[in-house]
Amino acid sequence: MLVVCNGHGEDFIALRVLEQVHAQCPALKLEVLPLVGQGRVFDKAIENGWLQRIGPAAALPSGGFSNQSITGLLADLKAGLPWLSWQQWRLIGQRARAGLRLLAIGDLLPLLMVWSSGARYGFIGTPKSDYTWRSGPGRSPSDRYHRLKGSEWDPWEWMLMRAARCRLVAMRDGLTARGLQRHRIRALAPGNPMMDGLAKAAVPASLGRCRRVLLLCGSRVPEAVRNFRRLLDGVSRMKVDQPIAVLVAIGSQPSLDQLEAILRDQQFRRGLPPSDQLDAAACWVRGALLVLIGVKCFHTWAGWAEAGVATAGTATEQLVGLGIPALSLPGAGPQFQWPFARRQSRLLGGAVHPCGSPEELHQRLQQLLDNPELREHLGRIGQRRMGPPGGSARLAALILERLHGY
Repeated sequence: MLVVCNGHGEDFIALRVLEQVHAQCPALKLEVLPLVGQGRVFDKAIENGWLQRIGPAAALPSGGFSNQSITGLLADLKAGLPWLSWQQWRLIGQRARAGLRLLAIGDLLPLLMVWSSGARYGFIGTPKSDYTWRSGPGRSPSDRYHRLKGSEWDPWEWMLMRAARCRLVAMRDGLTARGLQRHRIRALAPGNPMMDGLAKAAVPASLGRCRRVLLLCGSRVPEAVRNFRRLLDGVSRMKVDQPIAVLVAIGSQPSLDQLEAILRDQQFRRGLPPSDQLDAAACWVRGALLVLIGVKCFHTWAGWAEAGVATAGTATEQLVGLGIPALSLPGAGPQFQWPFARRQSRLLGGAVHPCGSPEELHQRLQQLLDNPELREHLGRIGQRRMGPPGGSARLAALILERLHGY
């Protein structure tokens, strides 16, 4: 089976599903083709020998968000997006002719590519949810358009999902699946893989005296570096009696050097982490603020937080899905701009709130930390919108049944 996915969040979901497919059917040969970026999330599975990454890849200037702005689209076109897509499309066709079943994860692009191959395929639609237009004021032209259709998915996407060769259509929530069912699409909502492997955890004794805020600046540089500076500026304005531990969870990007240069500019000094058990790569201190930077610590640190401040996509949704409310701070992009932040807030029922400035971020964060009832209320909304864990195993069973006849 070949899995085609387009984006960092889609890569993460693909990995969770592939892990379960491999666990349920170890003999099945599994390949993955990331359409956007290098697909580094798959590195460990590839090293372990049960997954193969194929195809040409490129780090596009927009980071896969060319649909967010004309500037991003033009930059991607200049960087060779048409030639890259042509190569990927040809490779998918070759793998289909070799007898592989295909699974698309994402939106129109991977769905169109697997449909055009002529092979049997399945589709996991991850980025679109009817919550984004059924929550909130609903006065924008796009809201009216989606209401007219009764779904955030578009008619040309319905056609690809209705095709006889499409054996599985899975959505991220029941509301979206029901919207598609009204258009004669056999859509299911077996669960959201994004919540698998995440859980709240006991707070380490070394952080017991601290208020705990998780900071998620994203993974695309230089945008993530700019957003880290702005988020840190907002949190730094806090005035509380207790120490505040700012848990900065990053992946391979941005680098420690890039973040530490900003910390020096904001008058932080390097210190020692309060405990080796935190797995912090660096610790910086200024007054009552303790900034811990952890590389690939998100799954551990997310469960310790009381609130989050974020300019990230998938990780923010996962944090809110744990019942931890968050505040976002839209910037210049290309990813985390105001349209993206508003859509994310509506998707999550207001459990993440976009702020217009670092000053507003600090004020709202102060309210969250001072009001446990508000945190609990928003947390329950986020948990309902994201759903419980276990979706990957159910999706894997459906994939093996519908695509392979197991």
